Amino acid sequence: MAQTSTELDPGAAVVETPATSPSHDLHETTAGEEHASGLPQFEFSHWPGQIFWLLIVFVILYVVLSKLFLPRVGGAIEARAAKIEGDLTDARAARDEAERQSAEAAAELAAARARAQKTAAEAKAAAKAEADARNAAEEAKLGERLAEAEAAIKAGRERAMANVRTVAADTAEAIVEKLSGQAATRAEVDAAIARTAA
Repeated sequence: MAQTSTELDPGAAVVETPATSPSHDLHETTAGEEHASGLPQFEFSHWPGQIFWLLIVFVILYVVLSKLFLPRVGGAIEARAAKIEGDLTDARAARDEAERQSAEAAAELAAARARAQKTAAEAKAAAKAEADARNAAEEAKLGERLAEAEAAIKAGRERAMANVRTVAADTAEAIVEKLSGQAATRAEVDAAIARTAA
């Protein structure tokens, strides 16, 4: 809506000006100043103060970080590094101990195997010696029995041969007596048998 206002100017015509609200006027004023002067942080006249405060804030942050936070962080890092190093040392010691115990166990196992093999060899040798002794004793008994049997067989054969000679002599005497009608003497019959056997 346009409002008319009469300005007191002799000889001037009546000029109409648009109606404005107070907020509209304020906005126009601020925008006009910004366009006229730009952002204050980019104006060179404000830079020395900004640099001064930047340096003050930097120094304060540097002091706070270097004196308060960084020592804590550094201490935590050092403590963590020391713990890791200690854990590594413990792990190395545990590994060395495990290797030592493994070597001892292997040595004990090898010694036990050697003892077992030695015991087995001794038992085998003792069993073999005992078996050999039993075999020798049995062979000796068998040898004695065989010798006794051979002697008995020889004696039996000699007796049988003696009996055969006696039977042959008796038979020869009977045959000679029957054939010739005369009895032959025992010495003649034995001589004839001996000639026949030779």
